[in-house]
Amino acid sequence: MNSLEEKTITIKNIYKGRIIELNIEEVLLPNGKNSQREIIKHPGAVAIIALTDQNKIVLVKQYRKALEKNIVEIPAGKLEKGEKPVITAIRELEEETGYTTDHLKYLTSFYTSPGFANELVYLYYTDQLYSLENKKELDEDEFVELLELSLEDTEKLINDQVIHDAKTMYALLYLKLKRLEKNENQ
Repeated sequence: MNSLEEKTITIKNIYKGRIIELNIEEVLLPNGKNSQREIIKHPGAVAIIALTDQNKIVLVKQYRKALEKNIVEIPAGKLEKGEKPVITAIRELEEETGYTTDHLKYLTSFYTSPGFANELVYLYYTDQLYSLENKKELDEDEFVELLELSLEDTEKLINDQVIHDAKTMYALLYLKLKRLEKNENQ
């Protein structure tokens, strides 16, 4: 056992829903004592940085019940069982935005809340979008508004906390750094 590892002794399933599972895990701590951890199991997700031909960022506005407000986000969605992240990314891009692509670049992945959840988000990038003639195929319980904004306009939405989620801020930081790098190399 490494010096920081917590060894699982028992797992008690509290809830299993269609998206998440909640377990209470009894663990052995590095100091030899026992403790409990509340762990949310999540199938993982994807998020897509999509740029139009006019260098606008494709975003969606939607109501998030957990926050009790509308926020603006990059297109994203949950992995289906057995589905490869790249397939999920294309599906979610099409469903939420009415765009598709055949040039999707994997950038990185990151955990959203590692203190209590195992959700891993795979981040993709494309600047080669093709319109599906605005034929969005949203899930029956999903309602979104499509936005296409400049990086500068998205920064204003961050300041106003309209963009208020980590994956979108992470993606916008990536775009900003990419732009700075491009300017430095010119």
